[in-house]
Amino acid sequence: MSDLKYTRNIGIMAHIDAGKTTTTERILFYTGKNYKLGETHEGSATMDWMAQEQERGITITSAATTVFWNWHGNKYKYNIIDTPGHVDFTVEVERSLRVLDGAIALFCAVGGVEPQSETVWRQADKYRVPRIAFINKMDRSGADFFSVVSQIKERLGTNPVPIVLPIGQEDLFKGVVDLISNKALIWDEASNGTEYYEVPMPEDLKDLVAEYRQKLIEGVAEENEALMEKFFENPDSITEEEMINEIRKATLAMKITPVFCGSSFKNKGVQELLDAVAAFLPSPADQPAVDGINPKTEEPMSRESSVKAPFSALAFKIATDPYVGRLCYFRVYSGSLESGSYVYNANTGKKERISRIMQMHSNKQNPLERIEAGDIGAAVGFKDIKTGHTLCDEQHPIVLESMKFPEPVISIAIEPHTQGEMDKMTNALMKLAEEDPTFRFKTDENSGQTIISGMGELHLDIIVDRLRREFNVDVIQGQPEVAYKEAITQTVQHHEIFKKQTGGKGKFADVLFEIGPADEGFVGLQFVNEVKGGNIPKEYMPAIEKGFKESMLNGVLAGYPMDSMKVKVIDGSFHPVDSDQLSFELCAKIGFKTAARKANPVLLEPIMKLEVITPDAYVGDVTGDLNRRRGILENISAKVGAQAVHANVPLEMMFGYVTSLRTITSGRANSTMEFSHYSEVTKDQQEAILKKKI
Repeated sequence: MSDLKYTRNIGIMAHIDAGKTTTTERILFYTGKNYKLGETHEGSATMDWMAQEQERGITITSAATTVFWNWHGNKYKYNIIDTPGHVDFTVEVERSLRVLDGAIALFCAVGGVEPQSETVWRQADKYRVPRIAFINKMDRSGADFFSVVSQIKERLGTNPVPIVLPIGQEDLFKGVVDLISNKALIWDEASNGTEYYEVPMPEDLKDLVAEYRQKLIEGVAEENEALMEKFFENPDSITEEEMINEIRKATLAMKITPVFCGSSFKNKGVQELLDAVAAFLPSPADQPAVDGINPKTEEPMSRESSVKAPFSALAFKIATDPYVGRLCYFRVYSGSLESGSYVYNANTGKKERISRIMQMHSNKQNPLERIEAGDIGAAVGFKDIKTGHTLCDEQHPIVLESMKFPEPVISIAIEPHTQGEMDKMTNALMKLAEEDPTFRFKTDENSGQTIISGMGELHLDIIVDRLRREFNVDVIQGQPEVAYKEAITQTVQHHEIFKKQTGGKGKFADVLFEIGPADEGFVGLQFVNEVKGGNIPKEYMPAIEKGFKESMLNGVLAGYPMDSMKVKVIDGSFHPVDSDQLSFELCAKIGFKTAARKANPVLLEPIMKLEVITPDAYVGDVTGDLNRRRGILENISAKVGAQAVHANVPLEMMFGYVTSLRTITSGRANSTMEFSHYSEVTKDQQEAILKKKI
């Protein structure tokens, strides 16, 4: 498989319940990787290998596999990553998209574009990942192909181009018409959809097919002058090959999104999708050189996607395997790596020995002797590699752009049943935090309890479940708590003098500074040095900055962290003997505590974006309940036989919401929720929260 143009690194991304895992199972079946069909609802899906995934019927961790597919006489290699749809596991989608070249976006033919579809679409836009769309579940009652196509256009701001049209909808869905070849295809039920054959074009579709095919040919011709001339002379003279080439070019440039449809569960339309991956999605060779920086000179540099270039790879996931220990999933961008050789970790500056390289198939491994540019694999034997680290050739170091992960918004306190299990629990938590960058844990200084933080109730549920099953640590858990933040809202000036005499050398620092909110859009500490004439020597400035930076971890109201702040150091003085870096660092910390109290500090709370799909009869009850939860309604839009209520609601008011929603709507509504932003709480709420904290 030395020719990179026959490799595809693709992900399957979608909203929860659009059928990602079922589609992946069908891909494994038709490519000959699996001999029987795995089903999510029976708990037998290959890619959902965790016990929690099989019980709940959801994907929690992204699983990777490699399959082969023949198209136009060539054998293609597909590295496929099946990602979760639930918003609590957004990090899995984020890190997968960072290392993929293309993606299949799945949509439910009934639900259409859901809120989480928008989230994963934006993530794919951020990493400039070209994608094709597959409208799944065409056999379900309420399926509407054209409605979903228009939703893709309106809500995702892309240009969807149907490449196939469905033959029938709902119970009558039988197959598709391929607009490129102008053929009608029907799937054979008896062979589980392995066999499909051409049938005469259905009479009732002839006009519609002619109209959409004309649009497709016209769109293709617009991109190419030679084809435009052909189009005017005789539109039918444009060959299939020419159409495929132009559609591919437009897809790679992200001008269009080719749209396919089918029903994975009923085994229809998956082979067309596999052909489309080869035809329209990029190979590693189509990608521009990968950008990074030289760790020695901090200069920008890039690497060609070629086996001849020096080795570079990005670690995008760390996992713990019961048989082989810690696994590091990585994507090779350039060069090659032999099993048993050394690599240089450009982030830590240390060498790592890679004792074995594996090709992954869900949670099973196939050993590899060597891995080359454009491939995805897993390594064993390393000591200190974390998600987002760059592995490279020591003689040609490069640091590739890493990934940014969202901050956790919810916490619970946990403790082991017996004190003797404390070390066991801490080790297990360290392993889980290494696997999942959105999971954090710390020990509360006041209560001595262990606090775990994550992206949502389900996320923490799964973590506690894994502690019990995988690590045999039985824990008692407390009530969920919201991760508040603090901010200052006014700018104040403060003069702090720090003096200490202890016999012998003392401590002295004097700093006049201004503290206030950071400029708009700035995250972290915005530090400005305006000291003139060497009143504070330059070498003490980093210590002052460090003092303020560390102070931001514990705000003055209730010890919650601060996201951003601006500090301007105006003047000060020093003592030639007693002043040192520690004096200035402590002076900044003491000064922060006094100044921040005067700068009108406020509490910020996480606000969640909520969508509730409910039958018309319950809209009033749902909105009334959201008002009681301090929710702000954004809009209510019509869906097939239901209404979609969109609102922003404080996370604090949303614990146990799924249960109460079932009660008000007799179990007929469902909801999805994701983090939106932080917002200031009112004075009364602030007092109530601070009272609880004390």
